[in-house]
Amino acid sequence: MLTYTSEAKLEIGSIVKVPLKCTAKDAIILEEVAKPDFETSEILEITSYYYTSKQLEIAKFIALYYFSSISESLALFVPHERVESNEHRYSCEGRNLMDPRSKHEDDGKLNQDEVALPILTNSQQNALQTIKTHQKSLLFGVTGSGKTEIFIHLIADTLQSGKNVILLMPEISLTPQMKKRLTKYFGEAIALWHSKLTKKQKYDILDRISTGDIRIIAGARSALFTPLDNVGLIIVDEEHDDSYKAMTTPRYHARDVAVMMSEKLKAKILLASATPSLGSYTNYPIVRLMDSYNKSDKTYKFIGGDSINNHIINAITQTLKNDEQAIVFLPTRGNFKYLHCSSCGDTHKCPFCSVGMALHRDNRHLRCHYCGYSEPIITKCISCGYEPLSQSRIGTKEAVEIISENLPNAKLGQFDKDAITTPKKLSSLLDSLSKREIDVLVGTQMISKGHDYPDITLSIIMGLDYVLGLADFRAKERAMSLMFQIAGRSGRDKNASVLIQTQHEEYFAPYLNDYELFIKDELEFRKMAFYPPFSRMSRVIIENRDLTKAKNLTTLLSKKLHELKNIEIIGEGKAPVERIANKYRYHIIVKSHSQKELLKALHSINGVGIKIDMDAIDFS
Repeated sequence: MLTYTSEAKLEIGSIVKVPLKCTAKDAIILEEVAKPDFETSEILEITSYYYTSKQLEIAKFIALYYFSSISESLALFVPHERVESNEHRYSCEGRNLMDPRSKHEDDGKLNQDEVALPILTNSQQNALQTIKTHQKSLLFGVTGSGKTEIFIHLIADTLQSGKNVILLMPEISLTPQMKKRLTKYFGEAIALWHSKLTKKQKYDILDRISTGDIRIIAGARSALFTPLDNVGLIIVDEEHDDSYKAMTTPRYHARDVAVMMSEKLKAKILLASATPSLGSYTNYPIVRLMDSYNKSDKTYKFIGGDSINNHIINAITQTLKNDEQAIVFLPTRGNFKYLHCSSCGDTHKCPFCSVGMALHRDNRHLRCHYCGYSEPIITKCISCGYEPLSQSRIGTKEAVEIISENLPNAKLGQFDKDAITTPKKLSSLLDSLSKREIDVLVGTQMISKGHDYPDITLSIIMGLDYVLGLADFRAKERAMSLMFQIAGRSGRDKNASVLIQTQHEEYFAPYLNDYELFIKDELEFRKMAFYPPFSRMSRVIIENRDLTKAKNLTTLLSKKLHELKNIEIIGEGKAPVERIANKYRYHIIVKSHSQKELLKALHSINGVGIKIDMDAIDFS
């Protein structure tokens, strides 16, 4: 922190302009101190923007808990504006805070047509009343049980009381359908907030928040940090989803920050999922919804293989004959994960990262999904010269090609981050699915995220064995959750079939109709192994372009951690991905029964060349 002087009285949290070397920079007032002995420069300008005391308090918590600087955590937040308009706007923390933006002409009031709220079943009504008695709760409802209808009633009650609402969803792929449903009841009082918005769209929303026209902010992680005042309810839908965890500094988990924010803001918080995380199941009051909103039968069938085979083609063929739709899930983007040499066994790797390069046949290139490096597709092994290279693990693009070859009249859609690169493409794809312009939708995890279409009667789940085999203590939880979530996309209004491609039928079969049984069994294992939620776990990542320096720093940190009480090292050495962007990577995985002791230990070793991922979910 730097010290400056001002003759004017300034509030903590104010954004100001200060001289730094030969330039003027934006800065935030964090503390008022007595005039120091050394010479200080004058603050040049006081802007109309500021962070509230609550925003500062939450930012300080994020910085402390997730091991970031206060400036990095404050950069998550959108500041408030003291006045409605200002001719001059500046930049702070890399964000344009003060560019001109036009006033939105819509009055943004609640829907004047007074649309009646959805009628609840007895079980939904009971769940709603129970949720109202808790400040924090977990709505654990099977897929299709009508969780959104309960959200709508809670939102209506909150708005009626004069308070505002934040609704979090794990992916922007969920937002168009959710906005459509909420707009029916709340008109233009709702806005979607996510990273794909243009600056103009963001400024428009901020204007409407400041005038009180917007009462509900819905969106992905960043929606949590908009300047919406007087929040009375936070809903975290699909709370189990890993997308809520940020993978860059600060590595916060939006669900956990939302819980903490609800306490600071004295707001109600509701977590919801058909496959809740073990941590939420353990830590919060549970409200169950046991039955689907619409009654339909679902049959499960296990099949072998690791690619699109006759079982899958025949099932899709029958579905299309019935004039219904199907979804196909794979865990891999692109065409194949790796190019593999069947002679020497080497996988063609990125020259800057120790990971295989993904094959993207549309663009005729290989791409590293870690550093972004790309190169033309090769056919010869660079290690031994053997040709041709084989391709392992089917991906979305090749799945689409194989299905098209076998069913040339089928209309197919690809739903992954390679195909869906803009909000417009997302809306177009989902609109086509809704209008029955797509027969078969092939996708990755994006396909499992709570989409609701009545004519999908076949779910095909591939690649579960890959997820189950990941070197991660959460692998079983992730595989089981994926199975339930993807199966839940079919059979909303009609009887449905689910095909599960796996060599581990004996593992999945006992839990097909009871996710809670899996949770209870998995909790027993976690308890015996002393894994979260029965401990707190963190990952210390050491990176350096010099291999020896990275190794030596890891040894030093390990020695320091071994000397501390109540800290257990459960893994150390080279990271599974040994190199990214030409930096060598080591890691140390630590856990403790005490959050306080773990934080204390990690802060004692934190420094240059070290990244600390608290409550880590990625161990690559």
